[in-house]
Amino acid sequence: MADRGRGGAKPSMRGSSAARGGRGGQHGSQSSIDKPKREAILDLQKYMNERVRVKFTGGREVTGILKGFDQLLNLVLDEVEEQLQEPEPHTRALGLVVLRGPTITLLNPVDGSAEIENPFAEQQ
Repeated sequence: MADRGRGGAKPSMRGSSAARGGRGGQHGSQSSIDKPKREAILDLQKYMNERVRVKFTGGREVTGILKGFDQLLNLVLDEVEEQLQEPEPHTRALGLVVLRGPTITLLNPVDGSAEIENPFAEQQ
């Protein structure tokens, strides 16, 4: 059959790692073995099955019982209540929810925390 401007005959790539999108060689899988496992910045394990408060970018705030998390700080909370401030302060029950890690700005346990006066506010 005539070559119709396709650059001539190409070598067969069947069975090679290049045909599967790999780089070839062994160094692709070897580098993952040599790297030490990264340690998480936050240890949320101690807050499992404890009530936590979570604040998000945009100002939303929820409280619930921490049931699970991953390395991206995605959280699973149960018995979640959202604290709404507008038009008047009230709460809304949400139940079991998954919270996306990138949207979380603050995470703290409810038990053992207390509200204090602002020490930087001007005294009148």
